[in-house]
Amino acid sequence: MDELNRKSVEEFKRTDKIPVIAVLENIRSAYNVGSVFRTADAFLLNAIYITGYTCVPPHKEIKKTALGAEETVDWKQFANATEAIKLLREEGYKVYAVEQAMNSHLLQQVDFKSDEKIAVIFGNEVTGVEQDTILQCDGCIEIPQLGMKHSLNIATAAGVVLWEIIRNRITQVDH
Repeated sequence: MDELNRKSVEEFKRTDKIPVIAVLENIRSAYNVGSVFRTADAFLLNAIYITGYTCVPPHKEIKKTALGAEETVDWKQFANATEAIKLLREEGYKVYAVEQAMNSHLLQQVDFKSDEKIAVIFGNEVTGVEQDTILQCDGCIEIPQLGMKHSLNIATAAGVVLWEIIRNRITQVDH
């Protein structure tokens, strides 16, 4: 473990985070929620905002896939995405829905500035991000998909989108 240069929980909590927040709207699977926690830990995200009926820690299925990240990543719960977006706007975040929608922008074509605060909303596994939520966003981000299937599991989508947002913000990775 020493060779991997892993942080302790205390070191993680003290580490400066990247000003990116993942918002989870009505996610059915606690396993997916846990996976997003694990990704948020790996990429040093500022927080996860949990909305609607998405389950929250402590939860055995979150714990199983988060592997302890539910203890390190800051999170807040909101009754709905509107409440989360209101707070995000007050904190100076640009808010994007991750959704296939009219006028969406392909992920690789969005110019994320390294000093911007960014929040991305991931929606329900079947119905996606709610239309009312999309209307409150600064835009929609779409992951290009070339095969027959035109959807990704939310945990996979979160990994792809969050990496694209943070990759240019990383100045040095210790390993």
